Amino acid sequence: QVQVVESGGGLVQAGGSLRLSCVVSGSFFRVNNMGWYRQAPGRQRELVATISRGGSTNYEDSVKGRFTISRDNAKNTVSVQMNSLKPEDTAVYYCNTDITIRYDLEPRVYWGQGTQVTVSS
Repeated sequence: QVQVVESGGGLVQAGGSLRLSCVVSGSFFRVNNMGWYRQAPGRQRELVATISRGGSTNYEDSVKGRFTISRDNAKNTVSVQMNSLKPEDTAVYYCNTDITIRYDLEPRVYWGQGTQVTVSS
């Protein structure tokens, strides 16, 4: 079984910072790409940032320069440091991981349960 658990959400004023973390645990061969998505009320889930196992990153345009994604391959964790937060960043943030359960199986995507981020104006 694989578990993906996020932490670090909360309420912050505009201009403030939050750090979200996600840890993958259980039995698996390798964690591949990791990332963060978010979903605001009434909107579709959207990509925030991704990071490859080798450290290559990709950001949604609206968070570039404000958010920084990082990972620790030894600990199977991914984090996103969110600075200069805006009310429009308010959403449920989900950890997304691409995991190879066994070396001879195709990888599949696992999601966390989500953590709420609320930015007040």
